[in-house]
Parts: sequence; C-alpha cells; structure tokens
Amino acid sequence: MSKPKQSYVGPLIIIGLLFFVFGFVTWVNGTLITFFKKAFNLDNTSSYLVTFAFFISYTVMAIPSSEVLKRTGFKRGMSLGLGIMAVGTLIFIPAAQIASYPLFLVGLFTIGIGLTLLQTASNPYATILGPRESAAQRISFLGIANKLAGIFSQRLFGGLLLAGGAATTPQEELQKVETPYLILTAILVVLAGVIWFSKGLPEVSEEQEEVPGNAVKVTRNSVFSFPNLVLGVIALFCYVGVEVIAGDTIISYGVSLGFPESEASTFGTYTLWSMLAAYGLGIVLIPKYVSQVTCLRVSAILGIVGTVIAVTTGGFTSVLFIAFLGFANALVWPAMWPLALDGLGKFTKIGSALLIMGISGGAVLPLIYGNIADSIHSTQQAYWIMMPLYLFILYYAFIGYKKRSW
Repeated sequence: MSKPKQSYVGPLIIIGLLFFVFGFVTWVNGTLITFFKKAFNLDNTSSYLVTFAFFISYTVMAIPSSEVLKRTGFKRGMSLGLGIMAVGTLIFIPAAQIASYPLFLVGLFTIGIGLTLLQTASNPYATILGPRESAAQRISFLGIANKLAGIFSQRLFGGLLLAGGAATTPQEELQKVETPYLILTAILVVLAGVIWFSKGLPEVSEEQEEVPGNAVKVTRNSVFSFPNLVLGVIALFCYVGVEVIAGDTIISYGVSLGFPESEASTFGTYTLWSMLAAYGLGIVLIPKYVSQVTCLRVSAILGIVGTVIAVTTGGFTSVLFIAFLGFANALVWPAMWPLALDGLGKFTKIGSALLIMGISGGAVLPLIYGNIADSIHSTQQAYWIMMPLYLFILYYAFIGYKKRSW
C-alpha cells in the first residue's frame, strides 16, 4: 500500500500548489474591483468589467484548451498555462505606469486564458493521479487549498491596495500594484519552469482519462439532445454567477454601506471561510450521510434564504449573509458535474467543455448586478438578481437533472 502512495503524493503536492495559484489570482479580483473603482473613479458597472474580462476567457478558451492539451500533453500544458498567466500579470506593470484601465482588463483576460488552460489540464490530472475511488476526496482537499489561497491573497492585497489614504493622482495610486505583480510574475515563471522540467510529475496518456467499465453506448447525434446537460450548463452559469457575486462584490458592498476600506477589505475572506466550512462538511458527509443530489437541493435553498436575509436586513448583518452565501455555494460545483454528465457516453468531453463555458456566468452576471445597482442606486437591492438564479439551481436539483429527453 505504501508504494503506490509514494508514487503520487509528490505530484499531488505540485498540483496542490497549482490550486493555490488558482485561488490566489482568482479571489484577488474582489480587491481589484474596489481598488480600480477608486483609482479610476468608476461606477459599479464599469468596475465589474474586472470579473467580465477574467471569466469570459473561460468561454473563449474552453474548447481550444482541450485541443492545445492534445498537442502538448497535460504536463507541458500546465506549464504553458502558467507562462500565459505570467504574461497577463506582467501587463499590469505598463497598465499601472500609463494608468490604463482597458490595459488592466487585457491583463486580466490574459491571466484568465492561462488559468483556463491550467485548470483544463490539472483537474483531470488530479483525478488520474492515485486511486479513482479517492479522487473526490483529493479534489475536495485541493479546493481547500484554493480557498485558503484566496483568503491569503485578499488579506495581502487588501492591506497593500486598500489600506491608507487615497493618493493624489491615479498614477500614484496605481503604483501600488507594480511590485506585487512583478513578484507574482516571477513566481509564475519559476513554477512554469519547475513543472516543465520536473521529473516528479509524470506525463499521463489521454487513455488514462477514460474510466473502464463506465463507457455508455449513446445513439443520439447531438450533445444538445441531453436535457440534463443543457439544463446543467444553464444551472452552472447561474451558480458561477452567484458565487462570483457573493465573493467579489462584498468588499465594494461594504464600502457602499459606509464601512472603511481597510475594514471592508477583509469581508471577502468571510465568504471564503464560509466556503471552507462547507468543504469540510462535504468531506465528512458526502456520500456516506448525504447524497450529492440532496446536497445540491440544500445548497439552493440556503442560497435563497441567505439572499432574502441579506437584502432585507442592514449593516454588518447584511454583509454576513452575503458571506454566508459562500457556504451555500461551495458544494454546488462538485454536486452538479456528475448529474450533468450522466449518460453522455461519447459526448462526455464536449459536454465537459460546455460546462466549462458555463463559467462565463462569472463574467456576465456580476456585470448585470453592477448595472442594476447603478440604475436603482442601491448595491443592496441589486442582490435580488440572485433569487431567480438560485431558483433555477433548485429546479435543476429537483427536476432538471432527471430529464433524459425534451
């Protein structure tokens, strides 16, 4: 038993480090939204172009990423993804020097492209390394690494970018990002090199992705003939939207309620701690005590309840219930994927790519939230946008995933 364990513990540590990188660069967006809003004097809609530029890359790169990996392999694909991310973080330097918000958005889009490639490679890699029966447990622990990184990045960048008084010019304010993003670029380049030349991270063949005994004979001619997948893509679009809204708007929301930036900069970590608590419960309870379907249903109900309380209370209580949505959201992703892909057979890979494209909910829905907030002059009442999103997730959890024909 000890020999197989030694064969994949080292590689999983490297993959865990990559998941830490995912979390670090993804969850810092909440801080950047508030920082850019102040530095460039943006309205809510314009500030949420941060999440749009970052997450729309998943739609652009979802299918191309699988083609790139066929040519590079998983290992070099991960290294290439890190290299592209490094280009994106490096763009932040000239963007800060010329005070160009559009160039910052180009940098975020480039980071997102690299991250899409990196995630497309590393998620199945984490499944393949080690016994398949413990794959869900490995991915849960990698998710914890992701959220801990998010807490660290929000604490670090919140302290660097949002602490202290505002600078006299946008250029002086934006200088704050130069040193941390230079350091982040160097770290990404080093990681890319480590993975490229690492002998402790074995290459895996595409055949290893296939699960013997799980092959499904499918006679349908189109991936769109599977309602459980199509409705699952829509549900995933809704889910990523509410997850990003809960995680990335909470700092700006706190500032709009009158909390000092130095205090509000920590609010995003509350959402991430909530997600970590849910991950912990999931590891203990699923599937021994609670099924994935039940988990999805409970998550949607908790999201609805949390949204109602957040928009009908005030002050710090409202902030806490936005953070509580992190708890409601955490286990939706792992519960939804197997339901959406069930029975797809030969369409499983294209189905997975369509689900990845559903991540664009994180691009579109926060932008709509910001537009509503600007239109009605209330960042709190704009959170009602989450109600129909959670209701659709609830529909999918009870009815949608069961549909096998239109």
